[in-house]
Amino acid sequence: MKEEIASIIAVSEDHMQKAISHLEAELVKIRAGKANPQMLDGIVVDYYGSPLPINQIANISVMDARTLTIQPWEKNMLQPIERAIIAANIGINPQNDGNLIRLFLPPLTEERRKELVKKCQVEGEQSKVAIRNIRRDSIEHIKRLQKNGLSEDAAKDAGDDVQQVTDKFTAAVEKHLASKEKEIMAV
Repeated sequence: MKEEIASIIAVSEDHMQKAISHLEAELVKIRAGKANPQMLDGIVVDYYGSPLPINQIANISVMDARTLTIQPWEKNMLQPIERAIIAANIGINPQNDGNLIRLFLPPLTEERRKELVKKCQVEGEQSKVAIRNIRRDSIEHIKRLQKNGLSEDAAKDAGDDVQQVTDKFTAAVEKHLASKEKEIMAV
């Protein structure tokens, strides 16, 4: 039974770590003042009938702190990339000069910064919900073990261990959110 409990806790810890990794990936996409190619990671372009991420059909580079350039490997992909960026509604209008697309990032206003912080909070809350769901599943699994002969004390101890892991990962979410908020609100 101890091995099964250890396995449950290890699996829940692994799943919670994946929730944190997902949060980190989502927070990278939220811009904090300077140009970052990962801002375009979630945008897909129709490439001859197949949806592909921009970075698989074009070269994305940072010209300066506020400008990204996108150079497609095929010139006929300029229009579809431009349409995909507009459709993604990331708050940036692409400038197409016939050879490459430039994205000029406007300076962040106080209002826009607050919107971005709210977006970060939403991502953080989704991660916390995922972590709590993992905790719930782990505790249900422990209760099933208890029905199959696990002692009540051992079940309670295992539940406490799961709660400690949950608290650790919830604190990690808060830490990521605090650092991203600080990064966004820095003028």
